[in-house]
Amino acid sequence: MKKILLFLAFISCLCLSAQQYPEFKSLRFDEDYRVLATDTTKGNWYKAIKYTPLSASGNSYISFGGDIRYQYFYVKNENWGDDPKDPDGYVLTRWLFHTDTHFGTHFRAFVQVQSSTADGKENTSPVDLNPLDLHQAFAEYSTSFKDAGNISFRLGRQELSYGSQRLVSVREGPNNRQAFDAAKMMLHYKNTKADFFYSNYVITKKDIFDDKFTYDRKFWGSYLTLSNLPVITNLDLYYLGYKRSHATFDDAQGRETRHSAGARTWGKYNGWRYDAEAVYQFGKVGQKNISAYTASINGGYEFTKVWLKPEIGLKTEVISGDHIAGDKSLQTFNPLFPRGAYFGLASVIGPSNLIDIHPSLNFELSKSIEWVIDYDMFWRYSIQDGIYAPNVSMIYPAGSSNAQKIGRQLESEIVFQPNQYLYFRAEFTWFQAGDYLKVSGTGKDIIFAGITTQLKF
Repeated sequence: MKKILLFLAFISCLCLSAQQYPEFKSLRFDEDYRVLATDTTKGNWYKAIKYTPLSASGNSYISFGGDIRYQYFYVKNENWGDDPKDPDGYVLTRWLFHTDTHFGTHFRAFVQVQSSTADGKENTSPVDLNPLDLHQAFAEYSTSFKDAGNISFRLGRQELSYGSQRLVSVREGPNNRQAFDAAKMMLHYKNTKADFFYSNYVITKKDIFDDKFTYDRKFWGSYLTLSNLPVITNLDLYYLGYKRSHATFDDAQGRETRHSAGARTWGKYNGWRYDAEAVYQFGKVGQKNISAYTASINGGYEFTKVWLKPEIGLKTEVISGDHIAGDKSLQTFNPLFPRGAYFGLASVIGPSNLIDIHPSLNFELSKSIEWVIDYDMFWRYSIQDGIYAPNVSMIYPAGSSNAQKIGRQLESEIVFQPNQYLYFRAEFTWFQAGDYLKVSGTGKDIIFAGITTQLKF
């Protein structure tokens, strides 16, 4: 452990001495370091890592990067006391390394490996543990139009992320990010972006280099983004198709074919921010017809001229659940591939059959330190349906309880980000079990505490 800490300290010092480079992206393949072609600095080892020319013109180059994350978590009464006690907590580590090779202005190849470990955790899943595997490996061809547009074709294993990541996410919060084996076309013209893709989900396994796509879960769709619009500023319109050979819900099981049509608008104006989204789902699970939906509003206002620049936020969601047990229809919403830590890193509940009201407060303690406090209140949308984890696996069925209140969650976190390379977070979550949880299981309150250290380069 000491060697690891010394290594991180050494790398951090070198990064701190490095000049400012393009900001890191959530999707690392979106980073572009061709701007360094005109940098005449000599002897800069970090520049050589980020941009090493392979041709005299500089259009062919190779770039290296990575992400190292350590997390310690302590959970009291995990899964509301249903899981075995863990007095010591556990440590999660994740290492990501990638190479991005450009062959001229049209072709590129991106390769990324991932290693995730879980030390001291009793019940691990593929979300926690994946010793070493090929996370991304794709080839891409792109070309530009004369009037500032471009089109790209990408084939291979890759991450997908769209919009607010409510339905399609890289799953940054959990230990393993998720990927797809996909064919994708991307069009960008003026204020319009459009993606079209077809993919198979990549199943994470616990051995070395054994991850593979599965025919069990197919995912396809199109995503259109319009920017700089009058009044609403930004607009997303999308269709997502999903097929799974066997799915299980409280009132349905069997082959699932689900179609999602959605719209989202978001923007900022004079201290205000807003993000509103609505999705309707249709299709079949077994012999039952799907008719499900969700709608959310997320807004806030920042007092930029007040000490600590406080921001008051409010988010509310309505996510449908099944209405009548035993009928020929299913109203349970499927969030598909959402960010794993949907309601904080405690990640105890997923976005299905849920009504959520979520006020929050943010304070800027300094330019590099942020303090966040938020409070969640959860109810079942329908008492005829159970509650689900973020991966849509059943936590508790509807049972015989008519209780609608799931519980309340108070979360506080302090984030320290001294520069673009380093990230630190300390957090605390208290989940007070409501009537439904007390009837359905052990029903104890959850205490969750965590510390995160992350280095990007």
